[in-house]
Amino acid sequence: MTATRLRPMVLGDLTGVLALERELFPDDPWTEEMFTEEVAMPPGSRLYLVAEAAVPEGDGHALAGYAGMLFTPGGGQADVLTIAVAPPCWGRGIGSALLGALVQAARDHDCGEVFLEVREDNPRARGLYLRRGFEEIGVRRGYYQPSGADAIVMRKDLLR
Repeated sequence: MTATRLRPMVLGDLTGVLALERELFPDDPWTEEMFTEEVAMPPGSRLYLVAEAAVPEGDGHALAGYAGMLFTPGGGQADVLTIAVAPPCWGRGIGSALLGALVQAARDHDCGEVFLEVREDNPRARGLYLRRGFEEIGVRRGYYQPSGADAIVMRKDLLR
């Protein structure tokens, strides 16, 4: 397993994040403006993390993934807004680490539940969420635009 570290996303990460976003989500990537606005939000309302994996050839780390969460004003619930892992890093537990950090942050914010939407045609992500205790509770037809792909709505109860 490659050494991985998680840290808060900063504006300087956006070049790498946007490149990975366009690679993984070519039909509906977030824009630079979207990420810039989200990362600039007050810390109590959002959490954005990057995962860095050790580079085998040296002492450095490279972007391996990122994730973001919205904490609902007034508390009670949180929403996973995005989570992505670079394809060369798939299967190394990075997505699970990012998701685990988001869920822990939701607990730390006294949230009782976490929601997310995942593309119906993304079995890798759906499997991760199911393994981490999320349940499928609904479908949003045509949610992802402009592709028109359906989203599976998932929920994790943090009070159980």
